[in-house]
Amino acid sequence: MTAITEATPTVSPKEARRAVLSSFVGTAIEWYDFFIYGTAAALVIGPQFFPGASTFAGTLAAFATFAVGFIARPIGGVVMGHFGDRIGRKSMLVLSLTMMGAATVGIGLLPNFEAIGVAAPILLVALRFVQGIGVGGEWGGAVLMATEHAPEGKRGLYGAAPQMGVPAGVIMANVVFLGVTQLLSDDAFQTWGWRVPFLMSAVLVGVAMWIRLGVFESPAFAEVKETDTIVKMPIVEVLTKNWRTVLLAAGTFIATNGIAYVFMVYVLTYGTTELGFSRATMLTLLIVACPVWMAGMAVSAWKSDVLGRRRVYTWSSIALVIVAAVFFPLIDTASLPVMLLAMVVMAAVLGTTAGPQSALFAELFPAHIRYSGASLGYQIGAILGGGLAPFMATWLFGAFGSSAAISAYFVVIAVISLVAILLLPETNKIEQKAEAA
Repeated sequence: MTAITEATPTVSPKEARRAVLSSFVGTAIEWYDFFIYGTAAALVIGPQFFPGASTFAGTLAAFATFAVGFIARPIGGVVMGHFGDRIGRKSMLVLSLTMMGAATVGIGLLPNFEAIGVAAPILLVALRFVQGIGVGGEWGGAVLMATEHAPEGKRGLYGAAPQMGVPAGVIMANVVFLGVTQLLSDDAFQTWGWRVPFLMSAVLVGVAMWIRLGVFESPAFAEVKETDTIVKMPIVEVLTKNWRTVLLAAGTFIATNGIAYVFMVYVLTYGTTELGFSRATMLTLLIVACPVWMAGMAVSAWKSDVLGRRRVYTWSSIALVIVAAVFFPLIDTASLPVMLLAMVVMAAVLGTTAGPQSALFAELFPAHIRYSGASLGYQIGAILGGGLAPFMATWLFGAFGSSAAISAYFVVIAVISLVAILLLPETNKIEQKAEAA
């Protein structure tokens, strides 16, 4: 990483607030789209698209298609990062939202295996791939729009807005699924009701698009254009001059993302199939925990502006190692109060690790390659973390017959992320500039 020494151009408070709102709402809706697939994978995708498989094999297949979205995410990050560094952040955010909305509605309209045979899972994988490309370009752009519009000394806090959009998307996805499962019989839900959350995306994306189109381009990118520092191939510069930073950034994110996806997705399956709880109960536990997750993000992001990204991230990562070890033993008690405690504590710690990430990733790269660098680091971490985690959790439990194997997996990836953050420098005093000094 190279120090960046010149401040971002000043923007009006109103413009900054609009950028933050756009980042939060757009990210929340994109992640609603992404997460309803995860919830559906836990509850219904197996029987609908892999009906000949056993429950275990069907769940594995459903989570394998879930992972396809993560495989596509680095592609989206690279492609949209390239054009985001060359033609602007805003245009790529509009494109990512359009792709995500179209693919999500497409899944809601897709006939199942019984109707069109093997074409159903093939088309499902294709639509999931498009979702992955869309969300691959979303995070980096939303983070940069928030942090590059932020007043001096508040990049951590402003950068928390797109991060908080993630649990907000989880809340929306699970509230909608909970409502559908409560209003419909199990047969109606399995037959057609599961499609409702996907089709609702059309309305939500329309709202997000209206907000996003009203935001001005990032002032840091405007400076890149004015100073003529746009590079022809941003990703090449990222990989040749900043590859170590990309790998370490990815490493810091593996645990947060991997554990979060088990927390958000696999635990729904585990609670219903292994512990005997209803879908509604498991969804309710997650919905209750998510506001705590958001609060953890806001507090740690704010503290990172005061104490430093690395310091806050390090202590949060240490806490994650500890909580990772005890999470499943607490869930396995099958006591609802204890399970709720486990979910709330895990949510809080995941929030504190996620809070400083936006500002950290933005500050690791100069503005002319920032979209490419931040997106690539984030998406590599996502595919190694969240993309594999639900599948790994399902496989580990099936192979060893115990959640202890999942706990061990949690601890290993938490330690990897802790080591990665310790190897990165402090960044919160670095100002944002068009090119490296």
